[in-house]
Amino acid sequence: MKKVLVLVLALVLAFSFAACGGGGGGGGGDLVAIESMFAGPITENATAFEYPTNQAGTPADAPAALAAGTYKVGVCIYKFDDTFMTNYRNEIEAYFASLETDDVKFDVTVADGKNDMAEQSTQIDGFIADKVDVLIVNLVMSSSAGDVTAKAKAAGIPVVFINREPAADDTQAWDYDGKVCYVGADARQSGTIQGEIIVNLPDKGDIDGDGVVRYITLVGDAENVDAQYRTIFSIKALDDAGIESMRLFEQRGDWDRAKGQELASNAIAQFGDKIDVIFANNDDMALGAIEACKTAGLVVGVDIYIVGVDATAPAKDAIAAGDLTGTVLNDHIGQSHTAVNAAILAINGDALMKYYIVDYVAVT
Repeated sequence: MKKVLVLVLALVLAFSFAACGGGGGGGGGDLVAIESMFAGPITENATAFEYPTNQAGTPADAPAALAAGTYKVGVCIYKFDDTFMTNYRNEIEAYFASLETDDVKFDVTVADGKNDMAEQSTQIDGFIADKVDVLIVNLVMSSSAGDVTAKAKAAGIPVVFINREPAADDTQAWDYDGKVCYVGADARQSGTIQGEIIVNLPDKGDIDGDGVVRYITLVGDAENVDAQYRTIFSIKALDDAGIESMRLFEQRGDWDRAKGQELASNAIAQFGDKIDVIFANNDDMALGAIEACKTAGLVVGVDIYIVGVDATAPAKDAIAAGDLTGTVLNDHIGQSHTAVNAAILAINGDALMKYYIVDYVAVT
């Protein structure tokens, strides 16, 4: 049995370095070990990528008034039953509505990709055939950004990618007349903040006091850059603080609460009370992990710590109840408003920067 601790969470300073990435979301497929998709664990494959300062900006300001008319907007969401993206898409629609005037209207259509890239590709083709004025796209598979951009370019339709940062190899396809951008938050920052939440605990995450922080990671989707960075940088924060850690388990949960519960249950069955920390790439999987811990009789803050990302309402309720150690605010309001502003800038013919930056913030 692990010793009983009084959980005292230190305030974590909000990070201010450049950001783009973020969010929930994940690709389809059965549960698979990350090692089967990469040459070794994701945490051993950190890659360096810096956003060019001449191509990255702060959240886009609202543009000058558009000419009178009705503008068609096609919005593609990777799947509707993701808590974070539900909040995000609802705010997109609400913000477009708030910007309407007697002379300017927005005809906004939001499509559910159902976590199926083929389905989403068909939806994008439909929007292009319908001659929308702008596309806002939350990709099912971020590696498909190049294909989407090529189609949009051929039709002369600007694209605002949101929430899922396309891989660096796809960015070359974005370069046409400032008509494509990415709006998000830097997933490296969110992973770092997750790690800092653990570092700032009185026992620095070593809840059983044996000198090693043993952890499991519930990965959203190994193909997703956000999942990769959150997985890498949460542990890098421990390393940077001089904390010895050991990875026990790292598998893909597709950002899904039920799969998060399944994976956490499997890990607990295998490793029992050796697990000090559960890192979840998003809150839905963290909430699933909470249920797995309750079933196993493990108490958060006494036997184990759990951290997530997104700061959804259920996650904040879980923190208040003492069931979740912490999460990281993925600002769906700031990001959705920035995405809408960027879309209107593009409709207006203004050149877009490649990246628009919205910071993450720790929530304990």
